[in-house]
Amino acid sequence: MNVLAQIRSRFEPALQSLADDPAPFLAMVRPAGDPRFGDIQANCAMPLAKQNKTNPRELAAKIVSQLDVSGLCDEPEVAGPGFINLRLKDRWIANQVNRMIGDERMGVAATDSPRNVVVDFSSPNVAKPMHVGHLRSTVIGDALCRILTFAGHHVTSDNHIGDWGTQFGMIIFGYKHFLDEQAYRSDPVGELARLYRLVNELSDYHQQKREQPSLYDQLQQQETQLAEAQAAADSKDKQAKKAIGKLRDDIGGRKEKIAAAEKLIAQVENDATLKSLAEEHPNIAVAAREETARLHTGDEENRRLWEQFLPQCLSALQAMYDRLGIRFDLSLGESFYDQMLAGVVESLQNKHIAEDSEGAVCVFLENEKAPFIVQKTDGAFTYATTDLATIKYRVEELKTDEMLYVVDARQSDHFKLLFGTAARWGFIDAAFRHVSFGTILGDDRRPFRTRAGDTVGLESLLDEAVTRARGIVDENDDAKESPELDDDARARIAETVGIGGIKYADLRHNRDSDYVFNWDKMLATNGDTATYMQYAYARVCGIFRKGQVDRNVLRTSGGSIELTTPQERALALQLLRFADAIDETLQDYRPNVLTSYLFETAKSYSTFFDSCPVLKAESDELRTSRLLLCDLTARVIEKGLALLGIEAVEQM
Repeated sequence: MNVLAQIRSRFEPALQSLADDPAPFLAMVRPAGDPRFGDIQANCAMPLAKQNKTNPRELAAKIVSQLDVSGLCDEPEVAGPGFINLRLKDRWIANQVNRMIGDERMGVAATDSPRNVVVDFSSPNVAKPMHVGHLRSTVIGDALCRILTFAGHHVTSDNHIGDWGTQFGMIIFGYKHFLDEQAYRSDPVGELARLYRLVNELSDYHQQKREQPSLYDQLQQQETQLAEAQAAADSKDKQAKKAIGKLRDDIGGRKEKIAAAEKLIAQVENDATLKSLAEEHPNIAVAAREETARLHTGDEENRRLWEQFLPQCLSALQAMYDRLGIRFDLSLGESFYDQMLAGVVESLQNKHIAEDSEGAVCVFLENEKAPFIVQKTDGAFTYATTDLATIKYRVEELKTDEMLYVVDARQSDHFKLLFGTAARWGFIDAAFRHVSFGTILGDDRRPFRTRAGDTVGLESLLDEAVTRARGIVDENDDAKESPELDDDARARIAETVGIGGIKYADLRHNRDSDYVFNWDKMLATNGDTATYMQYAYARVCGIFRKGQVDRNVLRTSGGSIELTTPQERALALQLLRFADAIDETLQDYRPNVLTSYLFETAKSYSTFFDSCPVLKAESDELRTSRLLLCDLTARVIEKGLALLGIEAVEQM
């Protein structure tokens, strides 16, 4: 039961005579922010009145006069400058919530027009351990897959792994020159990751050494420009002040870049082993790229090494996904599309979409300054070429209607060029969407890193979350007169609570926003956390354990929910809004809409629980009614958390 859809359908006839397109005004029919103003509030009269050059309150009254909400709402009211307030009838709420008791989908109807949707998410480079930077794509993408599937769409989750790029050239070079054989035997993936970091560090060192003189020169020029600008500026000249401010910002950025370069250079030169390796391999970046090229052109040794490394790397990734409870329908890496890339470029050239530019093959799109490079000057293909081949495969082989790319916001320019090129290439029937997201920050509001400045590994992040959750579980259970959980049960619950806390802490934020990672807030038993939701679910389960009531038997007992108090009514109405929350989440692919709904549901339940006795209700009928309301609350919370990839627990 989509409450908002019901109300909006009643408003539509009244708005059709006032607007050519009523849709934007129907969207202004929303849940009331304050219960004093009813359950639903429509704010459409004010903008409509401005458009029609009339009095907003009079227009609101006209809308109300044409509004038929009989059987659904009490008489609508016009308030203030033209707000239309509606209060749902108590009996209607009770009837709808009672229908949910026997409904496995709890009022959420499957879509009448299912789409074939590919969700492209996570996509790590397989030769490196997953780190905190992979978290957002992984949990947002998984949640969207679950929610879209629940809504009735045909979803294919695709982990477009990086298994063919330049990192393998670095690893192959490292394997041939720097391998620690004993470390490789005991921990192959760890040793491959070390080799990648080492080659990357040495490559960066040489690059920074080459660029350092020009960085100093550029800084000196900017400081001279700043001094001259300050000397010549008029204190009242706003444009001059703005230019000076920009120069200062540029100088600050340049100094940060120089400091980072100096730190890296010192790190290598102060380590005798690293310095020796750097001196032995002055052209290491070029050599690593040559190893990549040999792999791509079928070099027997490099291909053998790649085939040796890949299963080990994939196994390590799968262990992480298993722990996170995430599965993929497809894991088609870059290597899968390799044989298609030459055909992509040829097709783009034949259709006069791509052209030669300074030795490279590029697509130039209208209103875009940067070209979309599909083949480099050395003949190598690019990520752009692979992404175009992927689109072709998904449309032609998977019959995809829509593709969602859950990738961080820094890649927005790439996707703008990708989607524009795909459209010119002829893929105009499929919808493309970059579901972008911000960065996880530390307390210093910089990208979240360890104290040593390294990127936080995802495995260590999960371990820390589970350890902290175990402390909460132990404290809660030990506080009881008779602890209920053995060590194995505590460990299982801690794993569920810890990993659920990590996921929810990410999903609850607007995906476009950066957010500061905070352990204490993430696992708090109050506030907007998974732990709070899991606790609400466990509290319901505790009631049924204490009352020795079988929830499945209760649902078929013939009892019904009666709304005898404001707290019962508020909780029932909140449960009815589950379908609204699913629809709104999918409107712009924002899981935080669903987390907000679950938080409000848990709060409504807490208010109900504090005010309305359940097992000690005044009558058997009222006891049954409240037990049914508790059961439905638990089912909605459990399903809502499951759609976010988070488990509920019956005991905490």
